Parts: sequence; structure tokens; C-alpha cells
Amino acid sequence: TTVIVLAVAIIAILANHAVGQLSSYQLTCPGKTTCSQCIQTTNCRWCTMPNFTNPRCHGQIEKYCPEEYTVDPSNTFQLIQGRELTKPSWHVQEGQSERESYYSSSHYQSSSSSSFHQSSSSHESESAAGSIVQISPQRVSLKLRLNEAFRFNVNYAQAEDYPVDLYYLMDLSKSMEDDKAILSMLGADLASEMRKITSNFKLGFGSFVDKVLMPYVSTVPKNLREPCPGCVAPYGYHNLMALSTDANLFSHEVQRANVSGNLDAPEGGFDAIMQAIVCREQIGWREKARRLLLFSTDAGFHYAGDGKLGGVITPNDGECHLDHNGRYTHSTTQDYPSISQINLKVKQNAINVIFAVTAEELSVYEQLSRLVEGSSAAKLSNNSSNIVSLVRDQYNKISSSVEMKDNRTDNVIDVKYYSRCRNTNAALQQTNRCEGLKVGDVVTFEAHITLLQCPSDPRDWHQVLQIYPVGINESLTVDIEMLCSCPCEHPSDPEYRERADECSNAGTYKCGICECDGTNHGQRCECSALDSLLEPGMVDACRMSNASEECSGRGQCVCGVCVCERRPNPDELIEGKYCECDNFSCDRPGGLLCSGPDHGRCVCGQCECRDGWTGPACDCRASNETCMPPSGGELCSGHGTCECGTCRCTVTEDGRYTGRYCEKCPTCAGRCNEFKHCVQCQQYKTGPLATGNECATNCTLFVPIPVEKVTIDEERNDNKCTFFDEDDCRFEFSYNDSDQDKVVVTAQEDRECPPKVFMLGIALAVIAVVVLIGMAVLLLWKVLTSIHDQREFARFEKERMMAKWDTGENPIYKQATTTFKNPTYAGK
Repeated sequence: TTVIVLAVAIIAILANHAVGQLSSYQLTCPGKTTCSQCIQTTNCRWCTMPNFTNPRCHGQIEKYCPEEYTVDPSNTFQLIQGRELTKPSWHVQEGQSERESYYSSSHYQSSSSSSFHQSSSSHESESAAGSIVQISPQRVSLKLRLNEAFRFNVNYAQAEDYPVDLYYLMDLSKSMEDDKAILSMLGADLASEMRKITSNFKLGFGSFVDKVLMPYVSTVPKNLREPCPGCVAPYGYHNLMALSTDANLFSHEVQRANVSGNLDAPEGGFDAIMQAIVCREQIGWREKARRLLLFSTDAGFHYAGDGKLGGVITPNDGECHLDHNGRYTHSTTQDYPSISQINLKVKQNAINVIFAVTAEELSVYEQLSRLVEGSSAAKLSNNSSNIVSLVRDQYNKISSSVEMKDNRTDNVIDVKYYSRCRNTNAALQQTNRCEGLKVGDVVTFEAHITLLQCPSDPRDWHQVLQIYPVGINESLTVDIEMLCSCPCEHPSDPEYRERADECSNAGTYKCGICECDGTNHGQRCECSALDSLLEPGMVDACRMSNASEECSGRGQCVCGVCVCERRPNPDELIEGKYCECDNFSCDRPGGLLCSGPDHGRCVCGQCECRDGWTGPACDCRASNETCMPPSGGELCSGHGTCECGTCRCTVTEDGRYTGRYCEKCPTCAGRCNEFKHCVQCQQYKTGPLATGNECATNCTLFVPIPVEKVTIDEERNDNKCTFFDEDDCRFEFSYNDSDQDKVVVTAQEDRECPPKVFMLGIALAVIAVVVLIGMAVLLLWKVLTSIHDQREFARFEKERMMAKWDTGENPIYKQATTTFKNPTYAGK
């Protein structure tokens, strides 16, 4: 009974889901007015039947439109070239050794007894390399309908004895002089070690310094001739030896090369890398070979923009500029290349760059390797003595893994890769990289290709996609034809007629409907655009209901048909019988419509989510897998809920849980308080248990391990505790009680105590400072007053000296008495 009830419930859920989907299609499909719009909508079909009265765009599967009139294109696949993968040598005939089988194979023609220096063996191996197939198929054709993913398999297998080209690009500034001497002695060993991996190996050598301009090198005439004792004149890049099978010649060229000198710390390595990559003929890169560029230096690098320091403003053109002597001719006329230019040329030429640098520069080049496809960084000893093992290890690392990439650059096509890698019994996982491969291991990638949107220009409906393993000069070419239009919309269709009678001789009849010219409208183009506006009753046909606006307020009613407005952005469309639908008014979390084209698209004002996403804005993951801890256990570690593919952690009485899976609880006490006093007394001889024998009596569970700094390992479930004691000192310790029988505690060696403060000294110092400042202010006041008095007295003296009257007599003084004489008085 329980089983029957459960089955009925499941059937009901599936039926409801199907009905919901069907009703969604019934609402979406009829709003499409042309065949191309219809087939660009998921699960919509177009009916071309003449005189069809129902909506032509529909989501019905049966009994709606005759099959011969239904336009419902689907994805199609065609294999154009599918040569089988090259089999390894252990697929031998009975009674034949592996070695004999390998060298008698039709795929490989080199001889096991041939010398490494013989050119005939090299030519035979190159001919064999041309028939090696490491990726299959090689070319396919796809016809894709919008938002319908197509899946097909891409197989890869590493071929045995695959040719290897190794070009050694070395910094020959003065600091690398000892490295050059070591490399000249290890050249034969390097070739011998690589011959253990492949019998078809070529080796080349080039060197670089920097641009011969200030401030990179000294331009003093004497220093241009000999920048340092025993050094040759500086140069940009020099190809000293093209790829060759002669290991002795390599050692000779390295030994013969002379070091030079420059001024600044960074070197011009990017110039050298660019030329070594793009000058394929001069370097000798083979078409069918794994190409390794070993870049050796003990310094940093200049990149695009640094050339302005030397007055070089012309950007690097990414072309080959080597003269007949192998010297870079545009070193002083073109800027350094950018990282993106290096990455582009590496991808175009399928080259694996190995940055062999000293320990001081390793972190910088590790970051650089993450920006350059197929590159890696390794630590070079100070004198390059480990170069042989470095090359061997890096080659094994590169050849034992495969990473699938493609050349798509826009949001029109989406490609996802799934694989089981070497575990054929495991479930498919989304990954484009597999590791731990051996010769002959076949890895199958399932490529999911989806057309996300139709380009506005029909010329872009045919594109070529390249899928390739990184570092291998082989690829799968996918010719993609986008099904963005219906065959009946093309003039080549028999039913396509211009100025057709069905369209009142005022439009084109195609796909069962009329496409009217600019002066007529209506289902049969029977209405004139000039007269139809005045006809009564026509406006009512443009309303969804009596209460709604004409054409939803987003169009004009012409002859009873809504002509929807056009947006300034041609990608934004208003459509539907009543202009009720659009593809731009959906939610935009983070400014992205429906969270971006990878998550969903806007259909009639609602987000239509792609597989793996859900929610009104397609911003929620459809599964709870991202909320499950990698180590297993409950959803969100039992301390939260999974919402939108993310754990929402809860707050409990113990504390607040955090972390991606709510696995952390920094505010939870745990056993910190339990261990606190024992750590204090055992490690610092402080705390309430430090007196008498209380520490030895109460603390028998553990003995803390002193460390300079407490660190925790989350994978081991370590817990960190921090406290302040009665002396206001901070101390930390961690504990791990995963083992029920044992507790491991690590404690900080010394407490972090605040420095002791001498309060009396501070008070006396403050008083002294106040007194000194007061005395200084008084002294300053006295000095300023004295200066002012002296200036006033001097001015007074100056004015007194410039006076015009006699200083002994007052010119305005008058006597108090006046004497008068009688002129007639004769004295008698």
C-alpha cells in the first residue's frame, strides 16, 4: 500500500510539472508572430498551413498542426573527419616484442639503433609524427537550435614516442655566468634524459639581455662596448641555435655564448619569448611535436608600457623580426609585449612555457604562469645544476595531464566539458582537465555545446569553433550553423512569393503568413496605414480586455493589429499580439539580465532559466550539492539551511556558525574554558591553579606543546582559543579532541603582555614640560617686548634728529610782558 501511494504521489508531481511546463509554453509561444521568433523560443513550433486560424506558434506536440506543415528544427550532428587515435606500441602481434612492434608499426618509422645525431632518423620520425592522431574526431558539423544543448564525445590519448622540441631561452646577464658554465656541461645529459622519454627530440638555444637604451643599459660608449669585465656588448635577443638533434652542438653554443650586462633589475625576457614563439621557421618548430620553451632567469621582466622609459612608444606587433644572424632587429623601436599578447601567441602556436627561475623570483612567475595558458613555473638552483631533473619533472607533469580549451570569445555559444577521466566507473563530472595519464590512456570528454543567443547579423550565424588540448598542435574543428531562421523565410523556398495574391499584392507570403510592406498592414495586408487609423472598432481588437490599454501602451493599433514600439537597443524587443511581452524587463541581479546569459534569458517579462539554475532571476542553483560538505555529513553541517545554493547559517545558544558549509563557530566556547586554567598553570605558571600542587592534581589530561605561533589545521578540526589573563596579557592555544582517548594542545610559548607603565615618571615629565613651556612663553614675551621698545626708541631718535627748529628755543614761546615806546617822547 505504501509503495502504491508513493508511486501515485510521484506520478502526480510529474504530471503537475508537465502541466506547468505546458501551460508556460502555451503562454509564451502564441506571442511569437514570425517563424524565426518562434523557433528561437524553447519547445515552440511553427505551423505553415495555409488559412490556419489558431496561433501558428505553439507548444503542442500532437494533433495541432499536420506534420508536413510543422517547422520544428532540431540539433543535427555530422561527422566529417574521424581518424582513429594512434594505438600505443603494446598493442602487438602474438610472439612479437613490444619494441619490435613499435618500430615496425605503420605509424612510426624510426629505427631503435639509429643515433641521436642522424638526420635520416629525424626525417623518418617527422614523417611518422605526421600520422599520429591524439584527438578524435578531427572535424564535425553541428546545426544548433537556440537553448538546446548538443552532446558529443571528444577522445584524447597521449601518443607514444611523440616528438618533442625543447628551446632553451636563457638570460645571459652577468649574474647568470655560472649558470651558463653548468648548462654547457649538462647539455648532453639533458638530451640523453629526454631520449628516455622520446627518441625524436630536438634542442635549441637562445639568449637575451635587454633593450640597448637608457635606463635599461648604460649608453656610455665605453659601456656599450664592454658593460662589465669580460662581457660582450648588450643586445635584446639572439637566436644562437635553431632546433637540432645535435646535443654536442648545443653544449658548444652554450659554452661559446658570452654574458653581457645591464643596469636595471628586470630583463627583456618578454621580447625574447615573443620572438622565440612567432619565428617558427628560424627556431625550427615542427608542426607535429610537443613544443617546450624553457625560460631561465634570476630576475623579473619588463612588460608593455615599460618601453616608454626609454622613449619607445610603438606597441609590439607580435611579428617575427629576426635578421639572418638571428638577432632581434626591433628591440629599440617596439615596446615590450603584454602578458595577453604572450598568452595569445602561446595559444596560437601550442607551446608550453616552463619558467625556470630562482627562489627569489618564483612567486612572481607562478602568478605569471596562471595568466599564460599551458605554462608552469619551477625552482631553479642558483647555478642551474638541477636543470636536467627540472626539465624531466616538468615534462612529465605536462604530458601526464590534458586540459581541453576552445577559442570562443563571446556569449553566443556556451561549451561545457564533462569527463570521468581515468575512472570509467565514476559519474560524469564537469571538468576540462584530467591528470595522472599514461601513454595509451584514452580519456573521453563529453562536450555540451549550447547556442545562447542568435547574433543580430545573419552573417554571424555560421561560426567555426576549435576545441583543442592545451599544448598540443591538434584540434577538433566544429562547423556550427545556427538555426535562427526558418527555411520557409528564404527566397529559395517554393512557397516564398513576393507581391503575393494572398497578401493583397502588398507583401511577401512566407511561412503561411504575410510580411507587409511599409504602407499596408493586416493579416492579408489589406489595410492601409493611412486610412486604418480612422476606421471605427479597430482599436477594440488591439486590447487584451476592456480595462487594458491599447496595445498594452507599448504600440500603435493599425488596422486592428498592434504594431509594437521599437527600442533604441536592437537586441531589446517588444512583441506579442498585444505587445504584452518583452525580453528586457526581467530581474537584473548585479546588473545582469536574468543573472547573465549563462543562467537564463528573459522571455515575455519572466526569466527562463537554463539547466542547473532556478529562481525568479535564475540566480539560485537548482541542486543542494553546493551545500554539502566535501567530507560528507548533513546539509550545511546541520547548522543552517540551503538557500539558493548557499548555506544560511543559524545562530544557536552555543554561538554563531559561519563558513561556506556552516562548519565553523568562532564564538562557540567549546572546551576552551575547560582547558584555559591548565594551559595557564602548565605553560605560564599563572592562573588560579598555579599555587601549590593544584596544577599537577587537576591537569592530567594533556601537556601543552609550546610553539612560537599558534596555527590551526581546519582539515584536522583544530580549535583555537584566545584569552586575556589577570595581568591583561593575551595568550592563545589550540586543541584537537578528535581522538576520544587523547587531547593534543599547542600553546603560545610566551604571553603577549602590554609594556609596564611608570606613572610617577609620566606625571613628573608632564609637570616639567608644562613648567618649561611656561618659562619659554615668558622668555619669548620678554624678548618680543624688548625688541618692540628698542624699535620705538630708535624711531623717536630718528624723528628728533630730523627736526628743523633750534632745540634750545621754543619757536612758539611768547613773553608774558609787552613793551611799547612813544615816538614823540623826547626823554624830557
